[in-house]
Amino acid sequence: MPEQTKTLPANRRPDGTTTMRGAEIVVRALEREGVEVVFAYPGGASMEIHQYLTASPIRTILPRHEQGGAFSAAGYARVTGKAGVCMATSGPGATNLVTSIADAYMDSVPLVAITGQVPQKLIGKNAFQETDIIGITRPVVKHSFLVLDVNDIARVIAEAFHIATTGRPGPVVIDLPKDVQQQSCVPEFVDQPRPRAYKLPGQVPAQAVADLRAAIEKCERPCLYVGGGIMIAEAAGELLQFAESYNIPVVTSLMGVGAFPERHPLALKWPGMHGNYYANYTINECDLLIGIGVRYDDRVTGNVATFATGATIVHVDIDPSEINKNKHADIAAVCDAKAFLQAMLPNPIRKDYTAWHEQIRQWKAAHPLRVPESDQIQPQFVISELDRLTDGEATIVTGVGQHQMWSAQFYRFRRPRQLLTSGGLGTMGFGLPSAIGAKIARPEEEVVLIDGDGSFQMNIQELGTVHCEDVPIKMIIMNNQHLGMVAQWEDRFYNGVRGNTVLSSSHAKKPYPDFVKIAEGYQVKGRHVWTKDELEDAIKEMLASTEPFLLDIHVIYQEHVLPMIPAGGTHRDIMTE
Repeated sequence: MPEQTKTLPANRRPDGTTTMRGAEIVVRALEREGVEVVFAYPGGASMEIHQYLTASPIRTILPRHEQGGAFSAAGYARVTGKAGVCMATSGPGATNLVTSIADAYMDSVPLVAITGQVPQKLIGKNAFQETDIIGITRPVVKHSFLVLDVNDIARVIAEAFHIATTGRPGPVVIDLPKDVQQQSCVPEFVDQPRPRAYKLPGQVPAQAVADLRAAIEKCERPCLYVGGGIMIAEAAGELLQFAESYNIPVVTSLMGVGAFPERHPLALKWPGMHGNYYANYTINECDLLIGIGVRYDDRVTGNVATFATGATIVHVDIDPSEINKNKHADIAAVCDAKAFLQAMLPNPIRKDYTAWHEQIRQWKAAHPLRVPESDQIQPQFVISELDRLTDGEATIVTGVGQHQMWSAQFYRFRRPRQLLTSGGLGTMGFGLPSAIGAKIARPEEEVVLIDGDGSFQMNIQELGTVHCEDVPIKMIIMNNQHLGMVAQWEDRFYNGVRGNTVLSSSHAKKPYPDFVKIAEGYQVKGRHVWTKDELEDAIKEMLASTEPFLLDIHVIYQEHVLPMIPAGGTHRDIMTE
């Protein structure tokens, strides 16, 4: 225990109660919430809390950048469903969290972000390292607290976790001025928080259940469209039972990947701009579209006016603001996805849908996802080999770019929370720190990061966290020396003109930078892969390692992510070559 912590003992009063400093109340409240790990970068306005963390059973992970810490906390949350916790000091420490907070907001990830703040008397005076983090983050949080009274700390933390993890999850910011951290009181810890004006959705609406059953009785071409809400509600078992008992094919959103096992005969993977041909045709040509735990977002619908025009639209979501926001719902239910599915399970309406299933089979046969034939290393081949060599059991974390789409296309996911990816915000730099958080949360699982050379460099400094915290993640870099997704658009829509999308150096004779040497500088093992013949052995070496391991795989940059629906197009405009 550091000497400073020893000089700040709790004070016992004559009536037997104990006074605590605000900073200690923070740590004790986190312990009461069952927090196992905090991703925290110290600074002048938060160091008081760090001192008490040194004497806590909570594991404190020191990231190399506050954004990395927040993404790690979000990775922990995505793989467990529990709230991830990150912490930073005031000013630049707090602002460095903003991108990760926005990412969590877009993907409904439970995150509690604690920020230090300058003393109250300096707030609003442009003091050293002062920023209005409450104002800055207000559009991208579920709720936020500026704590001005030490007596409120215990209650605020309990409410923050309750808000972050219930209903539609999301990030909550707690801003703590330094003088509040230093003040003392007798804390009143809260076991059952009741935030004001915070209500959760009620029972499953019986009318919506009846209306959906009636629609199923009449339909001939039904389709289930499910998203991340299935994972949040822990409803994968009910979804599987519903799909099988009603004999309805299933497409998922990108955030819903893993909610339904992709090797199942009813599984069609995912639709959208880079979704597969048969998922796009199924979701658009159906006559009953049952959306559960999805947003009907633009990456799936494209032009919403031309999306699923012949279908009765069903929308089940726990957030009332999502209903009719993007696509008008003919049948709507604001409730928990699991409860809704449970209400539909008794007396299933099972029909053969012979013609519909045959049509889907023909679409699959005509346009399957294929690995292109080539003597060079194709990114799709890398993912297929990883799927084969891990038997589809690894937890996959991606950055953002072409590799993200190929990972979701060619790895066949078996279970919920197996794919961790930045969906709504599409944040480059997400991958490495999120993989750290996932592995810390699930040390028994094989966690493999699949990243691009552009995305990986945005938080490459977290290799230091990987080494110092002994986090044995496996890392694959699809190194094509380009910002591949933007370069693909340049090829297709801008006559191949490169608008600052080339990452290689004109001075270097080899691909730049040398990621294996960089990894070695952080004392992380690595290996280059230059040819297709080397790939299997390299992946096996990586998977066999008990330590962190990085593969720098040199792939061709000319490859495009296909299928692709151009912006503003419909499923009938899908490009397959």
